[in-house]
Amino acid sequence: MNKNKFALQILVLLFIVISFIACDKDFSALESDIISSDVATNFDVLQMSETNPEFTDIITYTDVLEPVQTNGLGLNSIGIYDDVAYGRTTNSFVSQLTTSTFTSDFGEQVKIDSVVLYLPYFSSIEDIDDDENITYEIDSVFGREPFRLSLFESNYFIRDFDPDAEFDEIQPYFSNMSASTSEMISETSLEGVELTFVDYNEDTGNFDPIDNTIEISEDGYILTSVEENEDGEEEVTSRRQFPGIRVLLDTTFWHNKIISKAGDPVLEGQNAFSEYFRGLYFKAEPINDDGSFIIFNTAGPAGQTSNITIYYTRLIANSDEEDATEQATYTLNFGPNNINFITNEFTTVINDGDNVNGDARLFLKGGEGAVAKFKLFNGTDLDDDDDTMNTFEAWKSDFVETDSEGKFVRAKRIINEANLVFYVDQNLVDGDEPDRLYLYDVDNKQPLDDYFLDISNSGLPSLSKTTHLGPLERVDDEPDGDGIRYKFRITEHINNLLLRDSTNVELGLAVSLNVNMEEIVLQRQVQTEDNSEFTVPVSSVFSPRGTVLHGNNTEDPTKKVYLEIYYTEPNN
Repeated sequence: MNKNKFALQILVLLFIVISFIACDKDFSALESDIISSDVATNFDVLQMSETNPEFTDIITYTDVLEPVQTNGLGLNSIGIYDDVAYGRTTNSFVSQLTTSTFTSDFGEQVKIDSVVLYLPYFSSIEDIDDDENITYEIDSVFGREPFRLSLFESNYFIRDFDPDAEFDEIQPYFSNMSASTSEMISETSLEGVELTFVDYNEDTGNFDPIDNTIEISEDGYILTSVEENEDGEEEVTSRRQFPGIRVLLDTTFWHNKIISKAGDPVLEGQNAFSEYFRGLYFKAEPINDDGSFIIFNTAGPAGQTSNITIYYTRLIANSDEEDATEQATYTLNFGPNNINFITNEFTTVINDGDNVNGDARLFLKGGEGAVAKFKLFNGTDLDDDDDTMNTFEAWKSDFVETDSEGKFVRAKRIINEANLVFYVDQNLVDGDEPDRLYLYDVDNKQPLDDYFLDISNSGLPSLSKTTHLGPLERVDDEPDGDGIRYKFRITEHINNLLLRDSTNVELGLAVSLNVNMEEIVLQRQVQTEDNSEFTVPVSSVFSPRGTVLHGNNTEDPTKKVYLEIYYTEPNN
């Protein structure tokens, strides 16, 4: 993959995640378009399901993930997430910094007024009252408990390209603080100088150190400044900033690191700057054994971009007044390279499943967790060397007539709708499971054709692809009710197997934070000892959530995963 293509993918990803909604709620039931006996002439309507003798076999099993690739995502995640089924996940990240204006000329007699770190949440305006007070709705924030955030200058250099791979191949970095199975990133190299959080003391006019506790709030910020109007008079102006983490940083570090380098080439280009200032490392720790988990909008629209802004005062150049000053800013943005690190403290051990006979339970966990894989019709396909009709052949022969080479001739039955149904194990999860799962083609690392044919609201992730990727059905349709089941419509996939001689590929199921990402952005690598090309959906890398589903070997026959097919056939 060349660098331009990679950069384009990231830009597309950032565009998609602007509309990101992490907590999916309130879905409407969709009516199926099944042909019924009332509208079909000389046809019967039959159903293949768990209660029908023609129920088809499915082999389902858990596939545990090794470290997953977490760079090049365009987002950063940090904090603590406690999963009822799995235990604790703690995320941290390291990011390079860049600036839109590479300059080493800050002016004369420069004095830093303040340095502000701003990490906005994903949020939207919910309401504006008569007094113009704004109520915001935030998402991508899991929990409301405070946590400790430590900020360090990183000494680790993040490479653009992999020196051990082919020319122009992007360097992958992984969730376990590594660049490969043989190259680890030490926490010591990430934890350089620790940056101090401060607060302004109005009594002394100084910035006093404060603890680095982060409180979660849905309130935005009102920023005031004194500016000169057209009449030359000073007046107080204000502007609003969306909710997020906003803290003041001690100015000493930034004066020494940036301002004192005036005239130095290290501030005049990205390559030199990245070598000089290698980045910042953000580390989360719990407070009173609790915390929250946040996904940040690192490169969002204007006003919602993560950055560090240095506010400073300097002499006005060529001014008639000898001591006249003006205010200026120097802004550092996050990127181009970011790496997210994931630490799991599982209370439930996840083991690889039985890919031959299937599992009783399927364990799905985002990030460095697990996905489920499954094979329709026992996973068997046509075998020219075997005269015995296998499960797939037997099923196919009931629906279509083929020639001697196995090619489609005519349909015996017409598929109207096909659904895969998975039940949640409500004994192992407690209402905090993900609202969306993503179904995909493992062999070709892409969505099914049903994904592309589903045009349901593609603007909002929570309402996108809901016909194909049915949201979690909950008890009493309550947003916080216990999860019951997921239903995935795969009509086009089944028709491809029957009518277009498609391969009966292995399918995958993963937790998804935003199903829209999968249409354009490539899947992420999974680190393997044998360097095999194993990948996972990009939207699963973001999510800290997990769930447990009943598999094909569950002891409860009413919760067994099944393929449901509605079809019509002639009345003979």
